[in-house]
Amino acid sequence: MSWLITGGTGQLGIALTHELSKRGLPYDAYGSKELDITQSQLVKDFVDLHTPSIIINCAAWTDVDGAEKNEQQAALVNRDGAGNVAIAAKSCGAKLLHISTDYVFSGDFQLPRQEDAPKNPQTSYGRTKADGEDLILKTYPENSIIIRTAWLYSPWGKNFVKTMTRLALDGNSQVRVVNDQIGQPTSAIDLANQIVSLALSQTSKGIFHGTNSGEATWFDFAVEIFNIVGADPNRVAPVPSSEYPQHAKRPTYSVLSHDAWNETSFIAMRDWRHALADAIPEITSVVKTLR
Repeated sequence: MSWLITGGTGQLGIALTHELSKRGLPYDAYGSKELDITQSQLVKDFVDLHTPSIIINCAAWTDVDGAEKNEQQAALVNRDGAGNVAIAAKSCGAKLLHISTDYVFSGDFQLPRQEDAPKNPQTSYGRTKADGEDLILKTYPENSIIIRTAWLYSPWGKNFVKTMTRLALDGNSQVRVVNDQIGQPTSAIDLANQIVSLALSQTSKGIFHGTNSGEATWFDFAVEIFNIVGADPNRVAPVPSSEYPQHAKRPTYSVLSHDAWNETSFIAMRDWRHALADAIPEITSVVKTLR
């Protein structure tokens, strides 16, 4: 059994390579400079070369604000690129796991969104990711799994936890954090473990929500980070989103249901606080080396 990971240099791509290495599973992982999924022939050539049993498509345009000005370019990756990967996966019979996002929903509901709830994206990024989901399920429905995630963090790349950890460790200044957006902080390490286990299972299709359980505002998230690293949580001040205007609308309530896991032999991912507590030591170590 061999694995092919697209978007292999991103947070989740790196987490997946660590998880596969830990399990002793052979894989090939490529970033966009090596494997540009917008190039259909290139994707086909890579798949023909590696003949993977499992493909995990982590490649995506993830600049949410940038997509507002460049929706066509974002669509080349998030929609057309996803379709290219699905075509290539189908050609060799590989199981495809495609990473999507909470942004396919409007973010205006006050209850967790079910996996089969109607999509209603409010941003260019969300529209291109929703279109990518649709194209994959149209092209290769019999052996494709969609995994939506949100608020991802890890020891790698740029993310909220690394930023807050650095601010917590440096100085005594106040840190202003938005307190009117609710979501699910998600460890890329936890998600990688869940994805690999799902890929190895008999499950061949469906939509799953790959987020840690529970919910929090960005303010709650930041306070928990400060507490874990031993900084004064009173330094974190709650502010409304209006203090940080952005090009793309952010979801007000972006909590995803985990009901689909009940149809499998798996349980939903653990509470976000436990995952964060486990991840912080390594993240702190990385942050300290960069100070």
